[in-house]
Amino acid sequence: MTALVLDLAGTFAFALNGALTAVRVARLDIVGVVTLGMITALGGGILRDVLLGALPPATFSDWRYLVVAAVGGLVAFGLSRQLERLATPITVFDALGLGLFAVTGASRALALGAGAGQAVLLGALTAVGGGTLRDVLVRRVPTVLSSELYAIPALLGAGVVVVADRLGAGALVPSLVGAALCIAVRLVGVRLRLEAPHPPGRPDADPE
Repeated sequence: MTALVLDLAGTFAFALNGALTAVRVARLDIVGVVTLGMITALGGGILRDVLLGALPPATFSDWRYLVVAAVGGLVAFGLSRQLERLATPITVFDALGLGLFAVTGASRALALGAGAGQAVLLGALTAVGGGTLRDVLVRRVPTVLSSELYAIPALLGAGVVVVADRLGAGALVPSLVGAALCIAVRLVGVRLRLEAPHPPGRPDADPE
């Protein structure tokens, strides 16, 4: 039950993020806004379940995922006039979805028999998958490839859950700690413009 609540909370946060991105970046109508919100919210979980062979994916076997994602998109559309010019809500909702999906993705992978390393990777994939699809659809470089610390916080959050599982700890506290760690690292990275290491030399330097 705990995993479901966290998963639905992440779904709602990512739906808000995707819908606000649709309003602010792509200027879509209500159908486009809600659709992009749902894709952002559900894409990572679908990819995870397909890779784990858990078919049909939870999105299509539990009506609550679709409803929560649709409601998140509609809420963002209704508040778009107030939030359209603000980058902060988009960033915060993105961080919330990232953290919640990292831990629930790892937990689901473990529950379905994945190993420790696979669970960490699938947790991160759950967290970044929907946002990557969102960015591709609005024709911009995916955040996971270009932004301040994105995949690394997701890996850290998923890692907390996996380590706790191997130590025999309960599910709730490690999930909350992992999500909080992921969210904090993501927001600090945005605030301080921290980035993962780049190749030596300037990206625009001419090759010798």
